[in-house]
Amino acid sequence: MSRFVLLPPEQAPPAPEWTIESWFHHQGAQTLADLRGRVVALHAFQMLCPGCVTHGIPQAQRIRATFGREDVAVIGLHTVFEHHEAMRPVSLRAFLHEYRVDFPVGVDAAQPNNPIPSTMEAFQMRGTPTLILIDRLGRLRLHAFGRPEDMAVGAAVASLLAEPWRPGAEGAGGGKEASASDLCDADGCPI
Repeated sequence: MSRFVLLPPEQAPPAPEWTIESWFHHQGAQTLADLRGRVVALHAFQMLCPGCVTHGIPQAQRIRATFGREDVAVIGLHTVFEHHEAMRPVSLRAFLHEYRVDFPVGVDAAQPNNPIPSTMEAFQMRGTPTLILIDRLGRLRLHAFGRPEDMAVGAAVASLLAEPWRPGAEGAGGGKEASASDLCDADGCPI
């Protein structure tokens, strides 16, 4: 079991943009900016990773089933850093079908002369499975390698959903920094 804590909003860096070669279960390109306003649960996995198959992918499916799609975007990232020849798109398509993965999955872009794919390197992932939570303003709030417990993940996602937010507010990496006066509170949302 890995222990993790959400980074406080003021300490959270902007999440780097992912670099995707192709998408499954999504038409066209999708960026983090497209998902602004939703909490993003980014699940990095490999088809041949036992922990991904037994824990990571089922957990991502439970996140998708538990939280509303208008509030939480579950995104898979197939990030291959070993056994490259065995994990091609045709194999991934069959894998996603067999394991009933219906959320968008991007194939992390390979880098020349580097076995570590682009997004995996940008997010400084240590391996797979990795769960990354990005808040509604695009800030990287949680980075968990291994097997985080479902209840802890659910509590973290619920905490991010409960944070004050309003459409149009831009956070770290998105323009002006959001201040407390820009956000909704229990009494309402300022203009």
